[in-house]
Amino acid sequence: MSAPAAPAPTPVYTIGFWLMCLSSLLFFMSFNMLLPELPDYLTRLGGAEYKGFIIALFTLTAGLSRPFSGKLADTVGRIPVMVFGSLVCFVCGFFYPFTATVAAFLGLRLLHGFSTGFKPTGTAAFIADIIPYARRGEAMGLLGVAGSLGMAAGPMLGSFLAEQFSLDTMFYCSSGLALLSLAVQGTMTETLPQAQRQRFSWSLLRLDWSEVLEPRVLKPALVTLLCLFPFGAVLTVIPDQSRLLGLTHGSKGLFYTCYTGASLVVRLLAGNASDKYGRVPVLIGSSALMAFALSLMALATSTPLFLGAAILFGLATGMNSPTLYAWTVDLSHPERRGRAVATMYIALEAGIGLGALLAGWLYANEPARLPLVHSLSALTVLGALLYLIRHRKITTAEVG
Repeated sequence: MSAPAAPAPTPVYTIGFWLMCLSSLLFFMSFNMLLPELPDYLTRLGGAEYKGFIIALFTLTAGLSRPFSGKLADTVGRIPVMVFGSLVCFVCGFFYPFTATVAAFLGLRLLHGFSTGFKPTGTAAFIADIIPYARRGEAMGLLGVAGSLGMAAGPMLGSFLAEQFSLDTMFYCSSGLALLSLAVQGTMTETLPQAQRQRFSWSLLRLDWSEVLEPRVLKPALVTLLCLFPFGAVLTVIPDQSRLLGLTHGSKGLFYTCYTGASLVVRLLAGNASDKYGRVPVLIGSSALMAFALSLMALATSTPLFLGAAILFGLATGMNSPTLYAWTVDLSHPERRGRAVATMYIALEAGIGLGALLAGWLYANEPARLPLVHSLSALTVLGALLYLIRHRKITTAEVG
Protein backbone atom coordinates (compact mmCIF):
# COMPACT_ATOMS: atom_id res chain seq x y z
CA MET A 1 0.00 0.00 0.00
CA SER A 2 1.53 3.30 -1.04
CA ALA A 3 2.09 6.06 1.49
CA PRO A 4 -0.34 8.99 1.31
CA ALA A 5 0.92 11.94 -0.67
CA ALA A 6 2.39 14.73 1.42
CA PRO A 7 0.23 17.85 1.49
CA ALA A 8 1.39 20.63 -0.79
CA PRO A 9 3.31 23.31 1.10
CA THR A 10 1.46 26.55 1.72
CA PRO A 11 2.90 29.27 -0.53
CA VAL A 12 4.62 32.12 1.26
CA TYR A 13 3.45 34.71 -1.25
CA THR A 14 -0.30 34.37 -1.50
CA ILE A 15 -2.66 36.23 -3.80
CA GLY A 16 -3.29 38.59 -0.87
CA PHE A 17 0.38 39.58 -0.84
CA TRP A 18 0.50 40.32 -4.56
CA LEU A 19 -2.76 42.24 -4.42
CA MET A 20 -1.29 44.34 -1.61
CA CYS A 21 1.77 45.08 -3.77
CA LEU A 22 -0.54 46.16 -6.62
CA SER A 23 -2.55 48.34 -4.26
CA SER A 24 0.65 50.00 -3.00
CA LEU A 25 1.92 50.63 -6.53
CA LEU A 26 -1.36 52.36 -7.48
CA PHE A 27 -1.45 54.35 -4.23
CA PHE A 28 2.11 55.68 -4.53
CA MET A 29 1.55 56.55 -8.20
CA SER A 30 -1.58 58.49 -7.22
CA PHE A 31 -0.02 61.14 -5.00
CA ASN A 32 3.51 61.15 -6.46
CA MET A 33 2.25 61.98 -9.96
CA LEU A 34 1.25 65.43 -8.69
CA LEU A 35 4.62 66.47 -7.28
CA PRO A 36 6.34 67.82 -10.43
CA GLU A 37 3.39 70.06 -11.34
CA LEU A 38 2.21 71.37 -7.96
CA PRO A 39 4.84 74.16 -7.60
CA ASP A 40 3.78 75.76 -10.90
CA TYR A 41 0.12 75.23 -10.06
CA LEU A 42 0.56 77.03 -6.73
CA THR A 43 2.45 79.84 -8.49
CA ARG A 44 -0.50 80.36 -10.85
CA LEU A 45 -2.73 80.72 -7.81
CA GLY A 46 -0.42 83.50 -6.57
CA GLY A 47 1.36 81.50 -3.88
CA ALA A 48 4.91 81.21 -5.23
CA GLU A 49 6.38 82.07 -1.83
CA TYR A 50 4.55 79.12 -0.24
CA LYS A 51 6.15 76.37 -2.35
CA GLY A 52 7.95 75.00 0.69
CA PHE A 53 4.59 74.19 2.25
CA ILE A 54 3.67 71.71 -0.51
CA ILE A 55 5.72 68.96 1.12
CA ALA A 56 5.82 70.38 4.66
CA LEU A 57 2.04 70.38 5.19
CA PHE A 58 1.65 66.95 3.63
CA THR A 59 4.37 65.53 5.89
CA LEU A 60 2.96 67.27 8.96
CA THR A 61 -0.43 65.57 8.87
CA ALA A 62 1.13 62.27 7.81
CA GLY A 63 3.32 62.29 10.92
CA LEU A 64 0.60 63.51 13.29
CA SER A 65 -1.84 60.84 12.12
CA ARG A 66 0.54 57.88 12.62
CA PRO A 67 -0.34 57.19 16.28
CA PHE A 68 -4.05 57.18 15.39
CA SER A 69 -3.63 54.92 12.37
CA GLY A 70 -1.45 52.55 14.42
CA LYS A 71 -4.04 52.27 17.19
CA LEU A 72 -6.91 51.81 14.74
CA ALA A 73 -4.98 49.15 12.82
CA ASP A 74 -4.67 47.19 16.08
CA THR A 75 -8.31 47.64 17.11
CA VAL A 76 -10.59 48.19 14.11
CA GLY A 77 -8.49 46.37 11.50
CA ARG A 78 -5.73 46.67 8.93
CA ILE A 79 -8.05 46.98 5.92
CA PRO A 80 -10.26 49.82 7.28
CA VAL A 81 -7.10 51.86 7.95
CA MET A 82 -5.87 51.26 4.41
CA VAL A 83 -9.28 52.04 2.95
CA PHE A 84 -9.41 55.37 4.78
CA GLY A 85 -5.97 56.36 3.49
CA SER A 86 -6.86 55.51 -0.12
CA LEU A 87 -10.23 57.23 0.22
CA VAL A 88 -8.53 60.46 1.33
CA CYS A 89 -6.21 60.22 -1.70
CA PHE A 90 -9.22 59.72 -4.00
CA VAL A 91 -11.17 62.69 -2.59
CA CYS A 92 -8.19 65.08 -2.58
CA GLY A 93 -7.18 64.26 -6.16
CA PHE A 94 -10.73 64.99 -7.28
CA PHE A 95 -10.92 68.38 -5.53
CA TYR A 96 -7.58 69.92 -6.63
CA PRO A 97 -9.15 71.45 -9.78
CA PHE A 98 -11.61 73.32 -7.57
CA THR A 99 -8.98 75.06 -5.41
CA ALA A 100 -9.20 78.68 -6.56
CA THR A 101 -7.18 80.25 -3.72
CA VAL A 102 -3.83 79.65 -2.07
CA ALA A 103 -5.52 78.97 1.26
CA ALA A 104 -7.77 76.32 -0.27
CA PHE A 105 -4.80 74.65 -1.97
CA LEU A 106 -2.72 74.54 1.22
CA GLY A 107 -5.71 73.26 3.18
CA LEU A 108 -6.13 70.44 0.68
CA ARG A 109 -2.41 69.56 0.96
CA LEU A 110 -2.86 69.39 4.72
CA LEU A 111 -5.78 67.00 4.29
CA HIS A 112 -3.97 64.96 1.63
CA GLY A 113 -1.23 64.06 4.11
CA PHE A 114 -3.68 61.87 6.05
CA SER A 115 -3.53 59.43 3.13
CA THR A 116 0.09 58.43 3.75
CA GLY A 117 -0.48 58.62 7.49
CA PHE A 118 -2.93 55.72 7.20
CA LYS A 119 -2.42 53.55 4.10
CA PRO A 120 1.25 52.49 4.61
CA THR A 121 0.64 51.75 8.30
CA GLY A 122 -2.15 49.32 7.52
CA THR A 123 -0.18 47.84 4.63
CA ALA A 124 2.93 47.03 6.68
CA ALA A 125 0.85 45.48 9.49
CA PHE A 126 -1.12 43.40 6.96
CA ILE A 127 2.07 42.07 5.32
CA ALA A 128 3.59 41.26 8.72
CA ASP A 129 0.47 39.23 9.56
CA ILE A 130 0.66 37.00 6.48
CA ILE A 131 4.43 36.53 5.99
CA PRO A 132 6.46 34.24 8.28
CA TYR A 133 9.40 35.66 10.23
CA ALA A 134 12.02 33.90 8.07
CA ARG A 135 10.84 35.68 4.90
CA ARG A 136 9.87 39.12 6.20
CA GLY A 137 12.94 40.92 4.92
CA GLU A 138 12.39 39.53 1.44
CA ALA A 139 8.67 40.37 1.56
CA MET A 140 9.29 43.94 2.68
CA GLY A 141 11.82 44.27 -0.14
CA LEU A 142 9.24 43.16 -2.72
CA LEU A 143 6.63 45.49 -1.24
CA GLY A 144 9.23 48.26 -1.44
CA VAL A 145 9.78 47.48 -5.13
CA ALA A 146 6.07 48.04 -5.78
CA GLY A 147 6.10 51.33 -3.87
CA SER A 148 9.30 52.49 -5.58
CA LEU A 149 7.89 51.71 -9.02
CA GLY A 150 4.86 53.82 -8.16
CA MET A 151 7.05 56.66 -6.91
CA ALA A 152 9.20 56.50 -10.06
CA ALA A 153 6.39 56.12 -12.61
CA GLY A 154 4.01 58.60 -10.97
CA PRO A 155 5.91 61.84 -11.68
CA MET A 156 6.59 60.84 -15.29
CA LEU A 157 2.92 59.97 -15.86
CA GLY A 158 1.76 63.17 -14.16
CA SER A 159 3.99 65.41 -16.25
CA PHE A 160 2.93 63.60 -19.44
CA LEU A 161 -0.78 64.03 -18.67
CA ALA A 162 -0.34 67.71 -17.74
CA GLU A 163 1.63 68.44 -20.91
CA GLN A 164 -0.45 66.41 -23.37
CA PHE A 165 -3.88 67.10 -21.87
CA SER A 166 -4.32 69.39 -18.86
CA LEU A 167 -3.65 69.76 -15.16
CA ASP A 168 -7.26 68.85 -14.44
CA THR A 169 -6.81 65.59 -16.36
CA MET A 170 -3.76 64.83 -14.23
CA PHE A 171 -5.70 65.51 -11.01
CA TYR A 172 -8.61 63.30 -12.04
CA CYS A 173 -6.27 60.48 -13.09
CA SER A 174 -4.56 60.74 -9.70
CA SER A 175 -7.97 60.37 -8.08
CA GLY A 176 -8.75 57.41 -10.37
CA LEU A 177 -5.56 55.57 -9.40
CA ALA A 178 -6.45 55.98 -5.72
CA LEU A 179 -9.89 54.57 -6.48
CA LEU A 180 -8.30 51.55 -8.18
CA SER A 181 -6.10 51.02 -5.11
CA LEU A 182 -9.25 51.18 -2.99
CA ALA A 183 -10.99 48.62 -5.23
CA VAL A 184 -8.08 46.19 -4.89
CA GLN A 185 -8.29 46.42 -1.11
CA GLY A 186 -11.95 45.43 -1.32
CA THR A 187 -10.93 41.96 -2.51
CA MET A 188 -8.77 41.23 0.56
CA THR A 189 -9.55 39.43 3.80
CA GLU A 190 -8.91 41.13 7.14
CA THR A 191 -5.90 39.68 9.00
CA LEU A 192 -6.46 41.20 12.46
CA PRO A 193 -7.78 38.35 14.66
CA GLN A 194 -11.51 38.55 15.31
CA ALA A 195 -10.95 38.59 19.08
CA GLN A 196 -9.01 41.87 18.79
CA ARG A 197 -11.46 43.71 16.54
CA GLN A 198 -13.69 46.49 17.77
CA ARG A 199 -16.33 48.60 16.10
CA PHE A 200 -15.06 52.09 15.37
CA SER A 201 -15.99 54.68 17.96
CA TRP A 202 -14.72 58.22 18.47
CA SER A 203 -13.32 57.16 21.84
CA LEU A 204 -10.66 55.16 19.96
CA LEU A 205 -9.20 58.47 18.79
CA ARG A 206 -8.31 59.42 22.37
CA LEU A 207 -4.66 58.62 22.94
CA ASP A 208 -2.48 58.51 26.01
CA TRP A 209 1.30 58.79 25.75
CA SER A 210 1.74 55.01 25.94
CA GLU A 211 -0.15 54.75 22.64
CA VAL A 212 1.91 57.32 20.74
CA LEU A 213 5.20 55.41 20.65
CA GLU A 214 5.77 51.67 20.98
CA PRO A 215 8.75 51.15 23.37
CA ARG A 216 9.66 47.74 21.93
CA VAL A 217 10.69 49.27 18.58
CA LEU A 218 12.58 52.38 19.69
CA LYS A 219 15.90 50.91 18.48
CA PRO A 220 14.87 50.56 14.82
CA ALA A 221 12.98 53.86 15.11
CA LEU A 222 16.16 55.69 16.15
CA VAL A 223 18.12 54.13 13.28
CA THR A 224 15.28 55.07 10.91
CA LEU A 225 15.40 58.70 12.01
CA LEU A 226 19.18 58.93 11.57
CA CYS A 227 19.23 57.14 8.21
CA LEU A 228 16.26 59.05 6.73
CA PHE A 229 17.73 62.46 7.64
CA PRO A 230 19.89 62.37 4.45
CA PHE A 231 16.84 61.68 2.28
CA GLY A 232 15.20 64.93 3.36
CA ALA A 233 18.47 66.77 2.77
CA VAL A 234 18.94 65.20 -0.66
CA LEU A 235 15.41 66.15 -1.75
CA THR A 236 16.21 69.74 -0.77
CA VAL A 237 19.60 70.34 -2.42
CA ILE A 238 20.05 67.78 -5.22
CA PRO A 239 18.04 69.80 -7.81
CA ASP A 240 20.42 72.75 -7.37
CA GLN A 241 23.50 70.53 -7.30
CA SER A 242 22.35 68.83 -10.51
CA ARG A 243 21.96 72.20 -12.21
CA LEU A 244 25.38 73.37 -11.03
CA LEU A 245 26.95 70.26 -12.58
CA GLY A 246 25.27 70.94 -15.92
CA LEU A 247 22.34 68.51 -15.60
CA THR A 248 19.49 70.63 -16.92
CA HIS A 249 16.24 70.17 -18.84
CA GLY A 250 15.80 66.48 -19.82
CA SER A 251 18.75 65.32 -17.70
CA LYS A 252 17.91 67.18 -14.50
CA GLY A 253 16.22 64.10 -13.04
CA LEU A 254 19.15 61.79 -13.83
CA PHE A 255 20.23 61.62 -10.19
CA TYR A 256 16.82 60.28 -9.17
CA THR A 257 16.79 57.83 -12.08
CA CYS A 258 20.15 56.36 -11.00
CA TYR A 259 19.09 56.34 -7.35
CA THR A 260 15.73 54.66 -7.99
CA GLY A 261 17.16 52.13 -10.44
CA ALA A 262 19.87 51.03 -8.01
CA SER A 263 17.36 50.82 -5.17
CA LEU A 264 15.03 48.61 -7.22
CA VAL A 265 17.83 46.29 -8.33
CA VAL A 266 19.10 45.66 -4.80
CA ARG A 267 15.56 45.12 -3.46
CA LEU A 268 14.97 42.46 -6.11
CA LEU A 269 18.34 40.73 -5.79
CA ALA A 270 19.07 41.14 -2.08
CA GLY A 271 15.65 41.49 -0.50
CA ASN A 272 16.17 38.39 1.63
CA ALA A 273 19.69 39.29 2.81
CA SER A 274 18.52 40.26 6.29
CA ASP A 275 16.56 36.99 6.54
CA LYS A 276 19.81 35.09 5.95
CA TYR A 277 22.37 37.20 7.79
CA GLY A 278 20.32 39.11 10.36
CA ARG A 279 18.78 42.59 10.48
CA VAL A 280 21.58 44.38 12.34
CA PRO A 281 24.51 43.04 10.21
CA VAL A 282 22.74 44.14 7.01
CA LEU A 283 21.98 47.55 8.51
CA ILE A 284 25.63 47.96 9.51
CA GLY A 285 26.69 47.29 5.91
CA SER A 286 24.03 49.51 4.34
CA SER A 287 24.74 52.39 6.76
CA ALA A 288 28.46 52.24 5.99
CA LEU A 289 27.70 52.31 2.26
CA MET A 290 25.28 55.22 2.70
CA ALA A 291 27.85 57.27 4.63
CA PHE A 292 30.39 56.60 1.87
CA ALA A 293 27.89 57.65 -0.83
CA LEU A 294 27.14 60.90 0.99
CA SER A 295 30.87 61.60 1.30
CA LEU A 296 31.17 61.20 -2.48
CA MET A 297 28.30 63.65 -2.97
CA ALA A 298 30.14 66.17 -0.83
CA LEU A 299 33.24 65.76 -3.02
CA ALA A 300 31.43 65.52 -6.38
CA THR A 301 32.76 68.08 -8.84
CA SER A 302 31.93 66.07 -11.97
CA THR A 303 28.79 64.42 -13.31
CA PRO A 304 30.18 60.82 -13.29
CA LEU A 305 31.17 61.08 -9.61
CA PHE A 306 27.82 62.67 -8.77
CA LEU A 307 25.83 59.92 -10.51
CA GLY A 308 28.09 57.24 -9.04
CA ALA A 309 27.20 58.57 -5.61
CA ALA A 310 23.51 58.40 -6.58
CA ILE A 311 23.87 54.72 -7.46
CA LEU A 312 25.62 53.91 -4.17
CA PHE A 313 23.03 55.90 -2.23
CA GLY A 314 20.28 53.92 -3.99
CA LEU A 315 21.96 50.60 -3.20
CA ALA A 316 22.28 51.56 0.46
CA THR A 317 18.66 52.69 0.67
CA GLY A 318 17.46 49.53 -1.08
CA MET A 319 19.12 47.39 1.60
CA ASN A 320 18.30 49.70 4.48
CA SER A 321 14.57 50.31 4.05
CA PRO A 322 13.10 46.75 3.95
CA THR A 323 15.46 45.67 6.74
CA LEU A 324 14.22 48.45 9.03
CA TYR A 325 10.62 47.44 8.28
CA ALA A 326 11.36 43.79 9.03
CA TRP A 327 13.30 44.59 12.22
CA THR A 328 10.44 46.75 13.46
CA VAL A 329 7.94 43.96 12.89
CA ASP A 330 10.26 41.38 14.49
CA LEU A 331 10.41 43.35 17.72
CA SER A 332 6.72 44.21 17.85
CA HIS A 333 4.07 42.36 19.79
CA PRO A 334 1.34 41.01 17.44
CA GLU A 335 -1.36 42.87 19.37
CA ARG A 336 0.51 46.19 18.99
CA ARG A 337 1.95 45.66 15.53
CA GLY A 338 0.09 48.60 14.00
CA ARG A 339 1.42 50.96 16.68
CA ALA A 340 4.92 49.58 16.21
CA VAL A 341 4.82 50.30 12.48
CA ALA A 342 3.37 53.75 13.20
CA THR A 343 6.27 54.47 15.56
CA MET A 344 8.75 53.67 12.80
CA TYR A 345 6.87 55.93 10.39
CA ILE A 346 6.88 58.78 12.92
CA ALA A 347 10.66 58.45 13.06
CA LEU A 348 10.78 58.36 9.25
CA GLU A 349 8.75 61.57 8.92
CA ALA A 350 10.83 63.26 11.62
CA GLY A 351 14.07 62.28 9.91
CA ILE A 352 12.98 63.51 6.48
CA GLY A 353 11.53 66.73 7.92
CA LEU A 354 14.61 67.55 10.00
CA GLY A 355 16.87 66.75 7.07
CA ALA A 356 14.96 69.07 4.76
CA LEU A 357 14.78 71.92 7.29
CA LEU A 358 18.44 71.80 8.35
CA ALA A 359 19.64 71.33 4.77
CA GLY A 360 17.68 74.39 3.65
CA TRP A 361 19.04 76.45 6.54
CA LEU A 362 22.64 75.29 6.06
CA TYR A 363 22.63 75.56 2.27
CA ALA A 364 20.93 78.99 2.09
CA ASN A 365 21.29 78.97 -1.74
CA GLU A 366 25.09 79.15 -1.46
CA PRO A 367 26.69 76.47 -3.71
CA ALA A 368 29.87 76.52 -1.63
CA ARG A 369 27.86 75.11 1.30
CA LEU A 370 26.65 71.97 -0.50
CA PRO A 371 29.54 69.85 0.89
CA LEU A 372 28.49 70.90 4.41
CA VAL A 373 24.98 69.59 3.83
CA HIS A 374 26.18 66.18 2.65
CA SER A 375 28.80 66.04 5.41
CA LEU A 376 26.13 66.64 8.05
CA SER A 377 24.01 63.87 6.50
CA ALA A 378 26.99 61.52 6.53
CA LEU A 379 27.55 62.28 10.22
CA THR A 380 23.96 61.33 11.10
CA VAL A 381 24.36 58.01 9.28
CA LEU A 382 27.69 57.41 11.04
CA GLY A 383 25.80 57.97 14.30
CA ALA A 384 23.40 55.19 13.29
CA LEU A 385 26.35 53.00 12.31
CA LEU A 386 28.07 53.42 15.67
CA TYR A 387 24.80 52.70 17.49
CA LEU A 388 24.28 49.51 15.43
CA ILE A 389 27.84 48.30 16.03
CA ARG A 390 27.40 48.83 19.74
CA HIS A 391 24.15 46.83 19.66
CA ARG A 392 25.20 44.22 17.09
CA LYS A 393 24.53 41.41 19.57
CA ILE A 394 20.79 42.05 19.42
CA THR A 395 19.30 38.57 19.02
CA THR A 396 16.01 36.94 18.24
CA ALA A 397 15.36 36.86 21.97
CA GLU A 398 13.86 40.32 21.47
CA VAL A 399 11.43 39.15 18.85
CA GLY A 400 7.82 39.55 19.94
